[in-house]
Amino acid sequence: MSKKKMTAMDFRKYKQEGKIFTMVTAYDYTTASIVDESDVETILVGDSLGMTMLGYNSTVGVTMEDMIHHIRPVVKGAPNTFVVGDMPFGSYNESIPQAVHEANRMVKETNCDAIKLEGGVEFAPVVKAIIQAGIPVIGHIGLTPQTATSLGGFRVQGGTPESAKQLIADAKALAETGVLAIVVECVPTVVGKAISEAVDVPIIGIGAGNGTDAQVLVFHDMMGMYGDFKPKMVKQYCNLRPMIVDGLNQYRTECMDRTFPGTEHSYGAKFESIDKLY
Repeated sequence: MSKKKMTAMDFRKYKQEGKIFTMVTAYDYTTASIVDESDVETILVGDSLGMTMLGYNSTVGVTMEDMIHHIRPVVKGAPNTFVVGDMPFGSYNESIPQAVHEANRMVKETNCDAIKLEGGVEFAPVVKAIIQAGIPVIGHIGLTPQTATSLGGFRVQGGTPESAKQLIADAKALAETGVLAIVVECVPTVVGKAISEAVDVPIIGIGAGNGTDAQVLVFHDMMGMYGDFKPKMVKQYCNLRPMIVDGLNQYRTECMDRTFPGTEHSYGAKFESIDKLY
């Protein structure tokens, strides 16, 4: 039996009921269909695809065309899972009209259920405008990969009382706009818990401790497929990369010694030879 798809109305309801939910990334039809068979409630088609799928060294180079190209098959592959599309760098930071236009485009061309964008207090007016245009939004504060350089690189945020208070202010500003939820990335556990307690919308943690209302991980990280690096905040639930490499090597070996394809993988004919046909 298919799972019941989470709706936009469920986010605050889950928060009120203290019900935890989960999110993972997916960037293609097959992965999305696998997630759809699981109990995981939400999918983020993150701009992290720049690194996991396109080989970039950051998310900054990802375009709206890249995002739309990947979100479409995810939506098709996961009809029973709430799908969030990530707004890429440069698609919402020029002006409010630009942000609304690009958010409209993402939803219209992919049929995703919500969009996500980075930024706190300073981007609250942008978020509010997109929501007023009828598009559900998920916020993202803490470590924001699109602007990580200005934050001193990929490092823990909210490590001082002052910066922690600013993150709480960011979360409150986003909650007031009507966001469905807020992703909080790479902050101390005590800060993640404090942010969750400060607002009435779910906090989706990634490297934010176990005191948040939900958790998100990158699929390729948690399944041991992405070999470039493994952040501290990631737990590998599988280690598929060496298994896949072993499978590829076994395939090559069997091809070299002609044990593959065997009879069970080959098609027969009513004649044994075609010598007389040419």
